[in-house]
Amino acid sequence: MASSAGPDHLFNLRNSFYLGAYQDAINKSDIPNLSPDDAVERDSLVYRSYIALGSYQLVISEIDSSAPTALQAVKLLALYLAGDKESAIASLQEWLNDAAIGNNPAFRLIAGIIFMHEQNYNEAFKHTNSGGTLELHALNVQIYLKMHRSDYAEKQLKIMLQIDEDHTLTQLANAWVNLAVGGSKIQETYLIFQDFSEKNQVTPLVLNGKAVCCMHMGRFDEAETLLLEALNRDSKDAESLANIVVCSLHLGKPAARYLSQLKLSHPDHMLVQRASSAEVIFERAVQAIA
Repeated sequence: MASSAGPDHLFNLRNSFYLGAYQDAINKSDIPNLSPDDAVERDSLVYRSYIALGSYQLVISEIDSSAPTALQAVKLLALYLAGDKESAIASLQEWLNDAAIGNNPAFRLIAGIIFMHEQNYNEAFKHTNSGGTLELHALNVQIYLKMHRSDYAEKQLKIMLQIDEDHTLTQLANAWVNLAVGGSKIQETYLIFQDFSEKNQVTPLVLNGKAVCCMHMGRFDEAETLLLEALNRDSKDAESLANIVVCSLHLGKPAARYLSQLKLSHPDHMLVQRASSAEVIFERAVQAIA
């Protein structure tokens, strides 16, 4: 991380990455006069942006065995998401057994992300729970929310608020927790995403945030408009497709095509799995009646 005594050369790049403006982050990466540590963080964010855009093979081919630990971790994430899950997890476990590497915050972050994808939350927490960076705390918030433990997520959020209440990650984590808790916090959360859209590049992540708030408030027409804009920006974005399925159902509009798109591009998405389970149950019920 950049020293607090000097300028933060990676501020704009980080913000773009956190808010889902991945190509913008890549475009902003040509930054002169970086310290060695900042250069590694810059490269890590750029490669993670390529991963978010689905360019796994580019990351795998460009990061070789001489690269720093933080980049080796990113390469493992690319391997995992490219489908080589068993090999990536085996390599990850091997590296984590090395105390020096296992304590590296960047490596712990990637370990947490991979184990979260595996839904192995206890294993994820082994590496993320001690925190150390805002991104690790933000990941803890995400994991607790996936476990439906908003009480623990709120505790992590309090730590983030104490560290830097205005940081983009803190504001995002605040929005995630508010959406999970619901109630009177939804309007406040909408304003967080509105602020992001006024000060930064508008991305599917920000549009989805606003749309989910609108759905919570029963404003489904407005949510649909936001989600269609998100799909215009990225027609394969998983959350945009999942949310417009839900929104369309509430509006009484056909959702099958959006669900089919989601199945094709993101077969492991939770909504796809739930729909598949419902189909199986329905088929069994039909067979039982027959």
